[in-house]
Amino acid sequence: MKPYPESDLSYYAASAPPQSPAAPLQGTVSADVCVVGGGLAGLASALELAERGQRVVVLEAERVGWGASGRSGGQVLFGVAASQDKLEKLLGAAQARAVWDLTLAAVEWTRERIGRHRIDCDWTPGQMHVAVRPRQVAELAAWQEELGGKLDYHATRLVGREELRQLVDSPRYLAGLLDARGGHLHPLKYTQGLAAAARAAGVVLHEGTRAVAWTREPSGTVVVRTLATGGAGAAGIAGAAGAGSVGEVRCQHLVLAGNAYLGGLAPALARKIMAVGTYIVATEKMDPARARSLISNNAAVTDLNWVLDYFRLSADHRLLFGGRVSYSGLDPFNTARATRARMLAVYPQLADLAIEFSWGGYVDITMNRAPHFGRLAPNVWFLQGFSGHGMALTGIAGKLLAEAVAGSAERFDVFARIPHRDFPGGVALRRPALVLAMLWYRLRDLL
Repeated sequence: MKPYPESDLSYYAASAPPQSPAAPLQGTVSADVCVVGGGLAGLASALELAERGQRVVVLEAERVGWGASGRSGGQVLFGVAASQDKLEKLLGAAQARAVWDLTLAAVEWTRERIGRHRIDCDWTPGQMHVAVRPRQVAELAAWQEELGGKLDYHATRLVGREELRQLVDSPRYLAGLLDARGGHLHPLKYTQGLAAAARAAGVVLHEGTRAVAWTREPSGTVVVRTLATGGAGAAGIAGAAGAGSVGEVRCQHLVLAGNAYLGGLAPALARKIMAVGTYIVATEKMDPARARSLISNNAAVTDLNWVLDYFRLSADHRLLFGGRVSYSGLDPFNTARATRARMLAVYPQLADLAIEFSWGGYVDITMNRAPHFGRLAPNVWFLQGFSGHGMALTGIAGKLLAEAVAGSAERFDVFARIPHRDFPGGVALRRPALVLAMLWYRLRDLL
């Protein structure tokens, strides 16, 4: 998989405060826990572990937030990407309900950590799913009934077409389901804030440091071998002189939290996820009144299509508009133009606005769209497969993992029991097979 380059065209990278780079690892160090991945899952794990007294080292091949954590749509959502019915089939009703309850705890974890650590990440309450087709109006009503009845979640309300037009100034949508407890934020600022909190708690962070292999000694000690990348971003610049140097972390526990960017470090995990490309554009700044007229309650909005659109306002009055998922693994030609066309299908009144930023990134999905947590060995843990719900779910995942390392794995194992299958087709055919399967869902969006 060819990684997206770090781009000056990313709105998040352009608007986040500059960070002093962390030095690449050189030589051998010891730790209680080594975490691979400087995104939200890895940083939440590191923070929770450090607060329990563990000595933690985090290895990031590029820079903090370089992957999906710092590029995403920034929506903080309840639930997981798999439906509750699917979870019940996979786990049974009681365990599926436990997963649901933990996803609500994930949203609260996010809000609490922002407050506790005073993370300036443009947190804004309000998130709304909207219906494009008549059949989706009925789906929203059934969803709310399930939330309020079976799941005892009463923070949502249905919004009819007339009221919705007052909230979202677009003729495209027929109804909405507004969640008062969800919200949206600046994902890179939030990721950087978690990194700062982790370092304040004693976590040692090494950027520009790729974990290239790990072994487990007969004693149980895990040895992680590293290579200084001299790669993209500030960490790469800082580490350029040491690029190519090797290092080693000796630890009692290893946490793999690189998701779609783990590469060949754990082939057994790579078979369970697929890296899917998604794309976002940001308009030029608008007059505040014009921006607020687009989404009057300033909520984040996501439609119900399989190939979905999602959009929200930034703190500096831009429209951030994303979607156009690519299952082929290729960055489509002229992404900015194509995504702008989708934006204008929602807001034709923005035809005069220029697109100032355009960027892409990979999100990891599983076959069943449920998160994939577990162990490769008794002291080798992994977190992956967030399938588009990682902005909130990564936080509680880190908390559950820290509990498990400390010897209380009951809540972690609720997720670890979810069965997962390899993507079919092997390395050569898995992606073409997925592209063909997705054609059905794209056609269904049109009905």
